[in-house]
Amino acid sequence: MRLHEHHFDQHHQRGGETRTKIVVLLTASTMVVEIAAGLAYGSMALLADGLHMASHAAALGLAVIAYVYARRRARDERFSFGTGKVNALAGFASAVVLALFAVMMAGESIHRFIEPVPIAFNQAILVAFLGLIVNGASVVILGEHHGHDHRGGHSDGHDHNLKAAHLHVLADALTSLLAIVALLAAKHFGAIWMDPAMGIVGGGLVAVWAWGLVRDTSSILLDRQAPTTVLDQIRKAVEADKRLRVIDLHVWAIGPGYRAGIISVRVRGRCTVAEIEAMVPADLGIAHLTVEFRDTED
Repeated sequence: MRLHEHHFDQHHQRGGETRTKIVVLLTASTMVVEIAAGLAYGSMALLADGLHMASHAAALGLAVIAYVYARRRARDERFSFGTGKVNALAGFASAVVLALFAVMMAGESIHRFIEPVPIAFNQAILVAFLGLIVNGASVVILGEHHGHDHRGGHSDGHDHNLKAAHLHVLADALTSLLAIVALLAAKHFGAIWMDPAMGIVGGGLVAVWAWGLVRDTSSILLDRQAPTTVLDQIRKAVEADKRLRVIDLHVWAIGPGYRAGIISVRVRGRCTVAEIEAMVPADLGIAHLTVEFRDTED
């Protein structure tokens, strides 16, 4: 007997994969230009930003690898519910990198409060503007396509891999923008303290973004129960049939926009699994439902 497949369309290429590849190429190209210019013109500012772009490209590359792996392994039977959680795993890893980036930003800023360093304003401003242009374009390319969940109002529907990539470029764009403000203030008004202050502000905001992503992705990786609103919709839909009473219900995310569920019911009379499956609202994204009958009542 052939069992039904559990890939849940993960074998199809997601829109976020193409957009992330474009951003990786854009970032890598800028990285090469900045490192080459830094070496050619002896500019430590350009060289440092080029190396920073290299780490940024590596983080985005992780997102691309996750997309490709999930797509190519979608039909691998060793994955009980497909490869949907690869998306969340990559998002979690990226969130950790974002958090480290935030700590480094804040730490370096505090150090510069204590021991200020000479700033080559013209070169630094040029690098900041270049970074803002590149990362601004990347933000537009990736966009807010992770959007809101249309399946029960929970973050299950998000493409967390795309969201992580978007937060990386958004964090870099924010860093460049804050740097421009701080450098212009320092150059024209002598407010040298603005440079490390903006670094601390940026680090704090990036840390908040990272925590949100860690929270959302970890809830999926740990099979956290779906929101009460989702459970209530299922329970009410099933118990609308007076023969049935739900005695146990578990629903959890198995991928972007996909959920699995186990429902235990008591039945008065006769009822089939197919009937119960048909009762569950389709817009909740329950891709795999296990039905158990308990203590059938007369």
